[in-house]
Amino acid sequence: MSTEPRRRRSPEQRNRALYVISVAAELAGVHAQTLRIYERKGLLAPARTSGGSRRYSDRDIAMLARISKLTSEGLNLAGVKRVLELEARVAALERQLAEVRDEAAAIVADTHRQYRRDLVPLQPTDIVAHPMRPPRPGR
Repeated sequence: MSTEPRRRRSPEQRNRALYVISVAAELAGVHAQTLRIYERKGLLAPARTSGGSRRYSDRDIAMLARISKLTSEGLNLAGVKRVLELEARVAALERQLAEVRDEAAAIVADTHRQYRRDLVPLQPTDIVAHPMRPPRPGR
């Protein structure tokens, strides 16, 4: 076993289809037939080689772990599919919300920059009495 720290993989590396079905099944702790069932049910979509062989990525292996966790908690495959769809939707909405927040923050910052340029503080000596009204006593 290597003593070097494990390096984080980039998103491109996590999506790279590396594993044949037998290796993916072993990594996920399930039978290869289970992977075929998951694919048929639409829970998983492994890459395919030009010859049609399935290739699984690290992201697919992580998805298999998530599916296993949900099924061990008592969900059937239809329920697992729905949960995964909802999780993907929540993640997309969170990304969209973050983008909108960033845009709003940029607009607010831009507006504040404009305020700073447009507003000029007045000195008490800059205030001129109205020419039609006589000044009030005490002022």
